[in-house]
Amino acid sequence: MNGPDRFEAYDGGEGENGRNGHEEKGNTRDESGIRGAGGERGPGSGTPSGPGRSDGPEEPDRPERGEAPGPGRPPRIPMPRASVEDGGLPLPAPADLGLTAPPPAPPVFEHPVLKALLGAWALAACSAEEAAAVEEHLGDCGSCADEARRLREAVGLLQRPESLDLDPGLRTRVLDTCLERRPPRIPVPDWAAAYDAETARLDALLQDFGDAEWHAPVRLRWFRADASTSRRTTVAGVIAHLLSVDGLVAVALGLDDPLGDVPSPHPTPAARTEAFWRASHFPPTRFVRAPWREQSHGLVRTVSFTGGGTGKMPVSYGDFELPLHDAMLDRAFECWVHAEDIADAVDYPYAPPSPRHLHRMIDLAARMLPTALAHRRRAGLASPAHHRHLVAAGEPGRSLRLEIEGSGGGEWLIPLDSPAAKGSAEHAVAHVALDGVEFCRLAAGHVPPQEAAAGQVGDREAIRDVLFAAASLSRM
Repeated sequence: MNGPDRFEAYDGGEGENGRNGHEEKGNTRDESGIRGAGGERGPGSGTPSGPGRSDGPEEPDRPERGEAPGPGRPPRIPMPRASVEDGGLPLPAPADLGLTAPPPAPPVFEHPVLKALLGAWALAACSAEEAAAVEEHLGDCGSCADEARRLREAVGLLQRPESLDLDPGLRTRVLDTCLERRPPRIPVPDWAAAYDAETARLDALLQDFGDAEWHAPVRLRWFRADASTSRRTTVAGVIAHLLSVDGLVAVALGLDDPLGDVPSPHPTPAARTEAFWRASHFPPTRFVRAPWREQSHGLVRTVSFTGGGTGKMPVSYGDFELPLHDAMLDRAFECWVHAEDIADAVDYPYAPPSPRHLHRMIDLAARMLPTALAHRRRAGLASPAHHRHLVAAGEPGRSLRLEIEGSGGGEWLIPLDSPAAKGSAEHAVAHVALDGVEFCRLAAGHVPPQEAAAGQVGDREAIRDVLFAAASLSRM
């Protein structure tokens, strides 16, 4: 080593007299370059220990000390090469250097092959190359273009548009499957299952509502006497209405009254609702959902713990009474009707109840028709009875055949002369056919009797009386 940071370039042979060539006497050193032929050093090189010395061993064919390189021989230390980036010229493309392979030629398909690919192309099952070849071919071949158009139309008929919303029956199917595997220890009575399902569906509709939806205007509609009437409220006001009227069933079961100490002049659904609205210091908001849902859970839980034995317990509606099993169906029916009102207010689709529950609701309305018809006749709203013949209780009398079509439908014979009479097919004087959902909307007061889409045969007066009696079942 010549210094602390310098590497000895080579272990050269010793000069004469056993001394290293670097220590020859009589040679004057010039740090600017190697020594030329006349004792001078050439530029561009230094001594072995100078700044111009090489870091590697010397080439074996370098000239002897004191000799200049011969003509045409490269310098002892090569000069640095110029970079292509320093020349200011553009770099050659990879393709010019032969580094990239040329793109493969597109596949060539014959006409029979392209025609055979039309079906896969219509189903979007082709590769990108095949699809491009087919589409290019369709621009030149008219027969294949017509065939491709027909296939695309057929595919459109096979694929039904799917909604992003969950299937409304998904919850029911999942619960049914779970209950089949492990039946509940305390089952819900059949007559309370519709109320349990409809309150759950309405709660699912409400769970994503924002403040704007809770304050959306809703028009409650029902039928009074021979005319339609309505009441304006909000989505939160509708839930407060359901909370108030469901409280009639809660009181009958010994549960807390949601009205608390709020005085109500009459224990009717409308009076209780108006009293609840008046007692609120502010319009109802989203916070009414929690007490309503808690009360609905309490009703289902209570009737389940009784084992279904309380189904005949009377529930007072103020002007009339219903047994508990019918009152729960009535509350399920009203929950569905008002859920549709809410869905219409926020422009959201809402499906009817399941066929099994819808059939129970229709059956309740059909069983209430004779009493409603007699009430209207006593009030002078139905046809006079001077030409009607009276029948004894339990005996067959003049009847109307009510045929409900669609899911949840069936047939009912409605006695016309007395609620205590028995419907008879032999004494049927009229026949009315209605869709199940249309009949429920008629009974809810959402469809005027004159506009109900009904097939009618027989006594026109009896048909009119029954349709108006069905509309009179509605209330706020």
